[in-house]
Amino acid sequence: MTTVLTGAERRALRRAVGLLGLSRRRLALSVAAGSLSLMSAVALAGVASWLIARASQMPDVVALGVAPAAVRLFGISRPLMRYCERLASHDTALRGMSTLRTRLYEILATSRTDVVVGLRRGDVLARVGADVDSVGDLVVRALLPMSVALVLGVSTSLGLGLIHPPAGFVVAVCLLVSGIGGPLVTARAARRAEIARQEQATDLSATVLAAVEGGAELSVSGRMPGLMEDLARLERHLAASRDAAARPAALAASIDTAAMGAAVLGNLVVGSAAVASGELAPVLLAVVVLVPLSAFEASSALGPATVQLITSAGAAVRLIELVERAEASATAAPAARPLPAADPQGPRLVARDLAVGWPGGPVVAEGISLSLAPGDRLAVIGPSGAGKTTLLLTLAGLLPPRSGELTLDGAQPWGAERAEVAGRVTLTAEDAHVFDTTVLENLRVANGALDRAGAVAVLARAGLGSWLASLPQGLDTRIGSDATTLSGGERRRLLLARALAAPAALMLLDEPGEHLDPATADRLVKDLLGATGPGRSQRGPEHPAPGGDRQRGVLLVTHRLSALAGADEVIVLGAPAPGPPARVERRGPHAELVATDRSYGWALEQETEGDDRGDD
Repeated sequence: MTTVLTGAERRALRRAVGLLGLSRRRLALSVAAGSLSLMSAVALAGVASWLIARASQMPDVVALGVAPAAVRLFGISRPLMRYCERLASHDTALRGMSTLRTRLYEILATSRTDVVVGLRRGDVLARVGADVDSVGDLVVRALLPMSVALVLGVSTSLGLGLIHPPAGFVVAVCLLVSGIGGPLVTARAARRAEIARQEQATDLSATVLAAVEGGAELSVSGRMPGLMEDLARLERHLAASRDAAARPAALAASIDTAAMGAAVLGNLVVGSAAVASGELAPVLLAVVVLVPLSAFEASSALGPATVQLITSAGAAVRLIELVERAEASATAAPAARPLPAADPQGPRLVARDLAVGWPGGPVVAEGISLSLAPGDRLAVIGPSGAGKTTLLLTLAGLLPPRSGELTLDGAQPWGAERAEVAGRVTLTAEDAHVFDTTVLENLRVANGALDRAGAVAVLARAGLGSWLASLPQGLDTRIGSDATTLSGGERRRLLLARALAAPAALMLLDEPGEHLDPATADRLVKDLLGATGPGRSQRGPEHPAPGGDRQRGVLLVTHRLSALAGADEVIVLGAPAPGPPARVERRGPHAELVATDRSYGWALEQETEGDDRGDD
C-alpha cells in the first residue's frame, strides 16, 4: 500500500510512527484479535451454510454433529474478539499519541525560540493537535485494517483451497482485485482532496483562533462580519473537499462489491462443475459459494484505510518538517554549558553594546547596555517596533545576541543549560497564556514544587489576596479558557504572581499594564517597581512588596511613563529614521528625565492629560 505514497511521505511516516513508540506486542495483539473476529465471521458463514445444506437433507439430528455448537461459538466469539481488538488497538494508538506529543514538546523545548514563533498559532495548533491525532489514527484506521485484511485473505483462500483448490484460487484472485484495485482508485482522487483539505484546515484553525481570541477588538473595529464570511467560505471549501474524498471511496466500494459478486459467481461455476463430476460433495457447494460473502468484509475497509494512510502521511510530513527544523536549530547551537555559580548576593545580568534581532532577520535594536541584579529596578520604553520584546527574549537567553556582549554571572545565557538560566531569570510575556485549570496549577506552571501556602503568599504579594478570598473554592477554583473568567487587572496580577512563584531572582516583564485602564496599569507597574516597597515606604497588608522579604531584580517594558518614579533607571529606545535599528536615545532616573528632557516631559504631560480626559 505504500505505493500510493511519495518517497518523502514514506520517510516522514516511518519516522513519525517511530516517534509513536508503539508496543509491538500490543499491536500484534490488536491484529490477532481483529483477525480472529473476522475469521469467526467467515467460519460462522461456512458452518451455518453447511448446517443449512445438510439439514435440508433431513438426516438424524446426531448427524449434524457439533455444527450447532460451532455456530454459537463463532457467533459469540466474533463480537467478543471485536471488543478485544478495539480495546487493544485504541490503547495502542492513544499511548502512541501521548508519546508522540511528549517527544514533540521535548524536541521543541530544546530548539531555538524562532522555530515555533515563526509559525502562525493556528498552524502550531494544527501540528501538535490534529496532525498528531492523524498520525495516531494510522494505527486504528490504516495499519490494523490492512494487516487484518492480509491475514484474513490468506487464511480464507487457504481454507477454501483445502475444500476445493479452484474455489480458493478464485477467491484469492478476487480478493487481490478488491484489495489492490479499490485502494489505488481511492488514492488518486483522495490525494488531491486531502491536500486541499489539509491546507484549508490550517487556515480554518488560524481564523477560528483569531475570532475567539480577538473577538471583542474585531467587533469594535467592525471587522468581525468579514472574518465570519471568511470562516464560512473556508467551511464550504472544507465540506467540498470532504465530498471530493467521499466519491472515490464510493467507487472503491463498488469495486469491492463487484469483486465479491465475481467470487460468488466464480465459485458457483467451479463448484457446480465439481459437484457434477463427483469431486465435491453437494453440501460443500453451499460453503464455497457463501463463504466469500464474509471474506470480503476485511477488504471493504481498505478504501478508507488508504484515505487514512494519505491523511496520516501528510500530517507526518508537516510534523517531521517541524521536528527537523527544531533539531537543526538545536544542532547548530553550541552545546549547552553549565553556568558559573551565582554570586552570594544573587545573579547578575549584564549587557554591553548589545544588538538584538531574530535569527535570519534584521537587527532591530543595538547599542544597549544595562546591568540587572537583585534589588535593581529598570524600565525600557520606546515606540512599537523598537525591539523591546526582542530585547527581553535575548536577555532571557531565548534568542542569541546579534552582536555585543551579554553575560549572566559571567557566562552567556544563550547556549547555557535552560533549566539553570530559568532558575535565575524568568520572563513573562504580555500575551502569556492562562490555562484552563485551577489557580494553583496556573501558578505551578512557573514552579512545579509550589505548595498551597506559597501560592497564597505570591497571590498576596501580587495584590490578589482579597480576590483569592472571594473565590468559591480558593486555590482550587478553575479559571476559564484563556482567563475569560478574570478581569484584565486580575489576569495581569495572576501573571505577576506566576512570575513571583518562579525561583528566579531576576524578572523580565513585557508590558504588564497592557490593555488595562490607566489607573490599574499604573498601580501594577508601581507594585512591580516597588515604588512604595520596603526601604521606600510601608505598604498595607493587602499590597506587600512584590518581592516580599526577598528583593528581586525587575526589568520591565512598558509604554506608561507616569508609574516609573520607582525605577532606578529608565532606558528610552527610539529609531532615528525608518529602517535603521533602534538605539538608546536617553536614559536616567524618571525624575531626572522629566526635568532635563523636553520630549520625555512632553510625553508624560500628554499621557496625564489623556488620563484626565478618560476620567471625565
